[in-house]
Amino acid sequence: MQAPRHWRRLARDRWALMGLAIVTILTVLALAAPWIAPADPLRGSLDVSLHAPSRTFWFGTDVQGRDVLSRVLFGARLSLAVGLVSQTVAGVLGVALGLAAGYYGRWLDAGIMRLADVTLAFPSLLLLIAIAAAVNPSLPVVFVVIGLVGWAGVARVVRGEVLGLRTRDFVQAARALGASDVRILLRHLLPGVLAPVIVIATLGIGGAIMAEAALSFVGLGARPPTPSWGAMVADGRDLLRVAPWVSLVPGLAIGLTVLGVNLLGDGLRDALEVRSA
Repeated sequence: MQAPRHWRRLARDRWALMGLAIVTILTVLALAAPWIAPADPLRGSLDVSLHAPSRTFWFGTDVQGRDVLSRVLFGARLSLAVGLVSQTVAGVLGVALGLAAGYYGRWLDAGIMRLADVTLAFPSLLLLIAIAAAVNPSLPVVFVVIGLVGWAGVARVVRGEVLGLRTRDFVQAARALGASDVRILLRHLLPGVLAPVIVIATLGIGGAIMAEAALSFVGLGARPPTPSWGAMVADGRDLLRVAPWVSLVPGLAIGLTVLGVNLLGDGLRDALEVRSA
């Protein structure tokens, strides 16, 4: 059995377990935010504007008197949603195009790979800003845009795996028995590329969270007053000398989340014995 061996290897990786713990705790806090947040993240009072961290406001308040802790908890929901949805979009699109390119080859392979090269040639952040600015910025747009930017890396890895798998005996046997291309792709080739896709998607969640934070920081992400870590950092950038907690707390949340996801992704890569692209 392969799965138990992989799980045992992952369980022995202390850094991966640390990443899993961080991600699990963050997920629980995000899901429980409506019940554990000490205040309404959208409402504040100018009477407590820029209140320093205290027993009443653990992480202080922002310039509008809104509780920073509550906004960070609700912002975690947005960050996790961006990571999961965008990587689902990137994974589905990348796997589909990678399978087609690797299996059929020739002009289809050349066309898809050149499109991937063009996508990878542009700096990701600039491409995200350009696409987001070209349409009306909104959360669904951010989800899809980040996913569209990330498909190329997935497609290249999947194509490489399929090129090695399509000449294997079990694929040749399926073709000789009259199996359709769709059946070969879904039943014989897709399971063989899932391990690297899972690793790429896990690592990509951290990148997606950073991308959403960057878009929100420049005003192209979540619309105010929606709690967003990137927007919170932007709100406090002019207050670093007088109220550093406004930017520091969401900034630390971004860093800790990305660290946890990357540690988990590295552990999965080692446990699943996935080669680096």
